[in-house]
Amino acid sequence: MAHLIDVRDMYKIYNPGENEVRALDGVSLTIDRGELVAIIGQSGSGKSTLMNMLGLLDEPTSGTYFLDGKDTKDLTDDEMSEIRNKQIGFIFQGFNLISSLTAQENVELPLVYRGMRADERHKLSQEALERVGLENRKKHLPTELSGGQQQRVAIARAVAARPPIILADEPTGNLDSRSGVEVMRVLHELSEEGRTVILITHDNDIAETARRIVRIHDGKIVEDRNKVELNEM
Repeated sequence: MAHLIDVRDMYKIYNPGENEVRALDGVSLTIDRGELVAIIGQSGSGKSTLMNMLGLLDEPTSGTYFLDGKDTKDLTDDEMSEIRNKQIGFIFQGFNLISSLTAQENVELPLVYRGMRADERHKLSQEALERVGLENRKKHLPTELSGGQQQRVAIARAVAARPPIILADEPTGNLDSRSGVEVMRVLHELSEEGRTVILITHDNDIAETARRIVRIHDGKIVEDRNKVELNEM
């Protein structure tokens, strides 16, 4: 069976020439269905650039990216947009909630874009908020929620449509340790249910909760270890 994600010799080069910056410098990576992978690196290491590539938010300078067996360079803009909408749930450090909408309305927004009926949207958003323990806060605006609660709303929004892939970019970066633990608990549960969870972080403690750790430095992968395999040796 083909890998869910298969990146081969990927480069992302800014300002080609004498002053070029290689945000990605020959990255090759495969990720299988159901894996929980932490991609770790410091600021400027290339980890967020890699996430943008995996999420079809940007295009590489060169290299290939097969997603579920399809070469993404052959996809049209509309096809990439549909994949982002239906197959990938994005979680960002900054929450990206709309301040004028309630928690439930924020969760339902991507479902609106999918053309889903109101009753179905309501059912899925309710289930997603229950998953993150916020069903009793569904009518609250973001300003009425703590940072940890806002991030859990963002997770509910990302998973409401049950996408097979979750891309989480520094999801605990703006949270206290207790809220961070709660967020990670939800991500682990999603992985255990068969979702593929890719966690972008600079935090070693957060990365160590993942079963597989990929370390990136100066645009290159310098470590790729599976903790289960190491523990069995």
